[in-house]
Amino acid sequence: MARIRRERPVLLAAILSALAALAAGMNKWVVLVLLLVMIFTALFNEAPVLTAEPVEPVETEPEAPPSRLPEVSATLAGLDIPVMVLSDDASVLFQNRAAEKAFGEVALGAHISARLRSPGVLDMVRETIATNAPNQIEHSERLPSERVYIVRSAPVEFQAEGQHERFFILSFRDISEVRRIDRMRSDFVANASHELRTPLASLRGFIETIQGPAKNDQKAQAQFLGIMFDQTTRMSRLVDDLLSLSRLELKSHIAPDEKVDLVPLLGHVRDSLVPLAKDVGVDINLHLPDGKVEVLGDRDELVQVFENLMENACKYGQEGKIVDVWLKNDAGQPVEVSIIDKGPGIPAEHVPRLTERFYRVSIEDSRSKKGTGLGLAIVKHILTRHRARLIVKSEVGKGTDFTVRF
Repeated sequence: MARIRRERPVLLAAILSALAALAAGMNKWVVLVLLLVMIFTALFNEAPVLTAEPVEPVETEPEAPPSRLPEVSATLAGLDIPVMVLSDDASVLFQNRAAEKAFGEVALGAHISARLRSPGVLDMVRETIATNAPNQIEHSERLPSERVYIVRSAPVEFQAEGQHERFFILSFRDISEVRRIDRMRSDFVANASHELRTPLASLRGFIETIQGPAKNDQKAQAQFLGIMFDQTTRMSRLVDDLLSLSRLELKSHIAPDEKVDLVPLLGHVRDSLVPLAKDVGVDINLHLPDGKVEVLGDRDELVQVFENLMENACKYGQEGKIVDVWLKNDAGQPVEVSIIDKGPGIPAEHVPRLTERFYRVSIEDSRSKKGTGLGLAIVKHILTRHRARLIVKSEVGKGTDFTVRF
């Protein structure tokens, strides 16, 4: 009965089909046989039972967590100091643009020694990898230019989901400018001490002579006192120049904002130097345009600049007998003041260093003409404050051209 209830739609369809066949005129015995076959098939035919075979589970290995190298690289790419990321075997995994610019491009995966051959740096990297402790040393690069770096190596470790990942960061801090300033300061102190020591030693020697052997020699005393006066004057000039440099450095970042007419200023400087020019047999010729030529500046400082340049032209170019001062104010061009002498000129190797403190082309010649070695350094500092440039052109045997361009 349960099978009949389950197959009820099939039995009903068979009966309806048989009635339709009889109505169509088929033989009743054929219809009866077909009906019995359909009923028997529906009631006694067992449908195959499909049983699913158990599937053995496939073991899959858990995915390894992604490397943190892309995150580290993306962070270091934004730094403006050279940085490299190294692996446990000191292979380069990443370098930022600052490192490429400073040391050239290194093939990723290459050992650090392919680019940095400094034994000190390589030993430091090996020690950091072995001990997992930060280290740093001072390293100098000579090509393409001489630079000094503080090189630091430090480990960076990541621990996540049972995975341990370790990199090593190699960073380079450029201290070239600091070293240059330190060297300049030590040179400055040494030079200033030397410049003061010489006249002081002379003064002491003359004082001892006057107190001893020349105690009653009026003629010798008068001669020695004249020399002592010259030496004290030299020290006074040196101290004044040192104080000027100090004052200029304090306000070098403040540009002057008053207008100064260079036409009367250059005339004033020439007039003040006429006695010196006559003493050395030099004529100072001014070539000035009509009308005003104004620039932003500090009048007293600009007077100091052009006094220094004209005085140097008279002293060191006196063999040429003429110093020409040209003031140019062409339309659309910067204002220029050129001081040109016809003297012996300056060898090319000395020209780039003329504005260094205490630098002299000829020490004896400079001292004999009462130079302190600080004049052009003061000129450079004043022009830097005025946002102007000093351009020096010289040819041995033909003279020198000092041009101030505003």
